[in-house]
Amino acid sequence: MKGRIIKGIAGFYYVSDNNKITECHAKGRFRYDGMSPLVGDFVTFDIIDGLTEDGLLKGHIKSILPRKNSLIRPAAANIDCALVIFALKDPDPDISLLDRILVTMEYYDIKSFIVFNKSDLAKKEYADELSDRYKKIGYKTFVTDARDKIGLSEVRKAIEGQVTAVAGPSGAGKSTIINYLAGREHMETGEISRKNRRGKNTTRHAELLEIGKDSYILDTPGFSSFRIPDMDPAGLTACFPEFMPFYPKCKYRECSHISEPDCAVKEALESGIIDRTRYYDYLFMYNDLKERKRFR
Repeated sequence: MKGRIIKGIAGFYYVSDNNKITECHAKGRFRYDGMSPLVGDFVTFDIIDGLTEDGLLKGHIKSILPRKNSLIRPAAANIDCALVIFALKDPDPDISLLDRILVTMEYYDIKSFIVFNKSDLAKKEYADELSDRYKKIGYKTFVTDARDKIGLSEVRKAIEGQVTAVAGPSGAGKSTIINYLAGREHMETGEISRKNRRGKNTTRHAELLEIGKDSYILDTPGFSSFRIPDMDPAGLTACFPEFMPFYPKCKYRECSHISEPDCAVKEALESGIIDRTRYYDYLFMYNDLKERKRFR
């Protein structure tokens, strides 16, 4: 039998096949192959005797079918797009974290939609400036107030017919937005910790929710830190879309856009075409990748 893993909890995988759910274990050989099942995987599985306490069928996963892509964080496979959700205030947006998430999605060739939530708490000028910064790069952005459902219908239209991963820090309003998209109160929503203004993490496992015909959304635990994938530092340029029109014009083919002369990317930076904050995030990531490479 074939199906898709829609949820994974503590070694149990819940596989959907024509809306029938089977609770599965993964066979031990996956550990030896170094490949663990992920939410979003298409798998083959066998039914075994007996039912769970909840009346579900029991099964064993036999094989994982070829993946289109796979992410480490969020841990998921076969993702079409990412919904990257940050609050405009309470907590304040960590732009460096946002850029690291976007770079990761670019690396895996997953298109990103950026949601700036809690517009009721921020000045319109600030929301527009932040949104426009990423629109100029080519990202589709949304400014929302999830509590009053402002802007959420546009988000729903953008992700129709796709498998969408949700990423972003705790407290950004992800659960409220997912509840709207799912059309039901699926996730409990968390309060902001008064001590550090960070959200309490209300999601404890990854789960694929059906939100419409051929439309799924993957909710995952929130996070306050994020590490980009291991890659050659030279490949980082391709993960910054705003660099793409310029780097072929650099004097040196392997230009790092840091200290080389006649660098078209730096010229675009000095002309104000490339955002300086984004460029500084590029420098941070480039140096981080160089350090990782030294110690491999």
